[in-house]
Amino acid sequence: MRAAPGRPPVQVWALWLRATHWALVAAIAVAWFSGEALLRQHQLAGYATLALIAGRCIGGWWGGRYARFRQFVRSPAQVQHYMCEVLARREKRYLGHNPLGGWMVVALLATVTAAGVTGWMYSLDMFWGLAWVEWLHRSLAWTLVALIALHLAGVAFTSWRHRENLVAAMLSGYKRPQEPGDVD
Repeated sequence: MRAAPGRPPVQVWALWLRATHWALVAAIAVAWFSGEALLRQHQLAGYATLALIAGRCIGGWWGGRYARFRQFVRSPAQVQHYMCEVLARREKRYLGHNPLGGWMVVALLATVTAAGVTGWMYSLDMFWGLAWVEWLHRSLAWTLVALIALHLAGVAFTSWRHRENLVAAMLSGYKRPQEPGDVD
């Protein structure tokens, strides 16, 4: 991160948000790689993801400025405008999530929640052995893999376009200060 001379970086991502993000990354990785071979670890990781998502949603309604859904979940028209700006190579830098990144957060949270709930359903007697529950859980897991790949590609692209290491920002919590033309 390069801050302008005499202008210190600004904290965008609070510690609780960063800890939740990375704990969710770890829980999803454990769930994915444990699978059916280590069913108990898979289940515990799934329950952990649901608890983390619940905490993230609470922060999305009552957390700090850049954690709140109302700050980064933008209208479809704003997302379409942003996509056109990206294609024209003139998109603005956002201090928080850009419009596509905001909807990626929503898609990831919803997919992880749905995968966790279907996994839990499959552990109940009334759903045990039902092919559609297992199919839905696996489909959601693969959808999550695709979304994670898109998320990582978006982070890499945005980091490159705005010359700002977003992974470092998600580790430290800090980004360079707002500059003229940036969106707060």
